[in-house]
Amino acid sequence: MFACRSWPILLIVAVLLATRGNAADPEMPTSWPNWMGPQRNGVSTEKDWSSNWPAAGLPVVWSREIGIGFSSISLAQGRLLSMGHVDGKEIVWCLDAQTGDVIWNHDYPCELNDNLHEGGPGSTPTIDEDRVYTVGKEGQLICLDFANGTVIWEVSLQKDLGVPLPEWGFAGSPVIVGNQLLLEAGRVVSYDKHTGKKNWQSAMHQAGYGSAAIFPGEPEPSFVATLDCEGLRITRLNNGDDVAFQPWPSPFRTNSTTPIVEGNQIFISTAYNVGCGLFEFDGQQLKKIYANREMRNHFNNSILWNGYLYGFDGNSNLGRVVQLTCMEFATGKVAWQQRGLGCGSLMMADGKLLILSEKGTLVLANATAQGFEELATSPFLTGRCWTVPVLFDKHVYGRNAAGKLVCVDLAP
Repeated sequence: MFACRSWPILLIVAVLLATRGNAADPEMPTSWPNWMGPQRNGVSTEKDWSSNWPAAGLPVVWSREIGIGFSSISLAQGRLLSMGHVDGKEIVWCLDAQTGDVIWNHDYPCELNDNLHEGGPGSTPTIDEDRVYTVGKEGQLICLDFANGTVIWEVSLQKDLGVPLPEWGFAGSPVIVGNQLLLEAGRVVSYDKHTGKKNWQSAMHQAGYGSAAIFPGEPEPSFVATLDCEGLRITRLNNGDDVAFQPWPSPFRTNSTTPIVEGNQIFISTAYNVGCGLFEFDGQQLKKIYANREMRNHFNNSILWNGYLYGFDGNSNLGRVVQLTCMEFATGKVAWQQRGLGCGSLMMADGKLLILSEKGTLVLANATAQGFEELATSPFLTGRCWTVPVLFDKHVYGRNAAGKLVCVDLAP
């Protein structure tokens, strides 16, 4: 009797354990739910994903056109979320991650805003429990039902915050902390994630294009760091009070990266020959550790790993001089630089860099301060590629500016 009753349960457990990406596997993340992943640091916990890159290139599992834009990719529960612009509308896509089939989509009117680039949405969807949160180019903050794409609530950031449309449109991705949804959007603002009701907002400033970064805290976080086009701000998480400010202007009003918080230190970086800085926050004020021009991130963030930053130094409009750079976090000293990848992007897993060059080549390299160590390359995309790829469940997902979204298999 015992064996007979237990058999269906054992069979179900065996199937679940064999399923890719299941939480039972400690080396496989269960989701990549938002910009820069579950820890918001661009580092995946996935293991044993990089050993089999065929000489002829990685096999394409599926591809789909999702519209113009630079929105990256979020994944959870077998679904993929991204955004694109098609014929005067922005579209939030929910796709089957295994097949690329459309599960649902939601669209709304929106200008392309193609000022000196292709335009389209630049924010990445945020998946939290049974909801999806997105930000459109014109400030359409929308909460959608993850199951079917039904709108639960929406807010116009321009109207609600009383802020103008930024030159390049709104691009920060929603950050969820407890019941709060946080944004840098010409004000640092907190909304109730369930209702869309505003909790608090900061004074108005010149909007940046990155996302909020959260300081670790016990028993819960207390501060949020944001980089706008005036400088680095530290804001109290529970009420929006300004705590500290470090001027960090950009000559072209394009501070577009997300601060990197490590303990009580914050790293920021800006292109156009501004450079980078490391600051220490004591709970009341910011103290500069260093500032230099060795890491000038234009669009995409550097990744911090084992005491070193890996990122692209240089501007997209000066592509031939952009260099992938490895820099010591504590000192700002450059360990090595590598040309030839353009103004690319990268993430990291299992001590390896997964790099997407500006022209669409996927590159695998060791994350080491000893020098650039390329391990493999594969054709992946064509056209302009400024959007960071995502490794998940032994697949790599990426898109180009024109809107081609591709999934390749790392374990064929």
